[in-house]
Amino acid sequence: MNRGITFMFFATIFFMVVKIFVKMLPHIPPMEIVFFRCIISFFITFYLLKNQGHDILGKNKTLLMLRGIFGTVGLYCYFVILQEIPLATASTLIYFTPLFTTLVGVVILKEKMKTIQWLFLIIAFIGIIIIQGFDPRVNIFYLLIGLAGSFCAAFAYNIIRYLRDKEHSLVLMIYFPMIAFPVGGLLSVFNWVQPSFYDLIILISIGVFTQFAQYFMTKSFQSEKVSKVSIVSYSELIFVVLIGNVFFNENFDFLVYIGMLLVTFGVVFNILLSKDDKKHI
Repeated sequence: MNRGITFMFFATIFFMVVKIFVKMLPHIPPMEIVFFRCIISFFITFYLLKNQGHDILGKNKTLLMLRGIFGTVGLYCYFVILQEIPLATASTLIYFTPLFTTLVGVVILKEKMKTIQWLFLIIAFIGIIIIQGFDPRVNIFYLLIGLAGSFCAAFAYNIIRYLRDKEHSLVLMIYFPMIAFPVGGLLSVFNWVQPSFYDLIILISIGVFTQFAQYFMTKSFQSEKVSKVSIVSYSELIFVVLIGNVFFNENFDFLVYIGMLLVTFGVVFNILLSKDDKKHI
């Protein structure tokens, strides 16, 4: 099997496990999960940066700070919907990130978007409308939270794309947890829920598995074109539908499945037609 595809398959599995772990902690506030997920990531990345002798703060501090802020808000929104709506539906909303990344790139970076890509974007939004209309568990509030998370992540990715040749990759990585874990910790003080030993194991696992997922995703993007390997990650939908059904008793109306397929179809073909085949971190 192609190395890039193999790496992306493992990244997809690890990211899926992280989503399941978050789903298993409905009693832990989302911002508290952000704190645990990012404090582990921060110290791992900090160690790597110091070990390699790089300047942790980088040169473009304002943009790097914005990268961290948008990433923090996006992650919080993702954790909210993972806890509050069905696993497969939350994953489908998260799929909008590459679409919004393209749209933000068109507006901010003045990139071009093909006419047919707009068509696939519309198809994906029709899928979201169907999901919201036929799944009573997905109200407008959680729909907007999910789309807001993808929109914030899109801004973070575009900042990364702009700075990828200007900053070391580890510097781009560390600003996210460097902002997220103190903000998450501070905001969690107001509604802190003391984790049990079992909860603590899951919270630590979220941080560790995220690092594994990011490692394999980066290796995948280094080994093969982004448009080619990204498609592999959307196979996750099959798994999360089955896992949601078996472990979380989540069932859907037939039209909701159609909506999910339309979103996935729109996103995948948008990626395939994208001219930007560069690496995301």
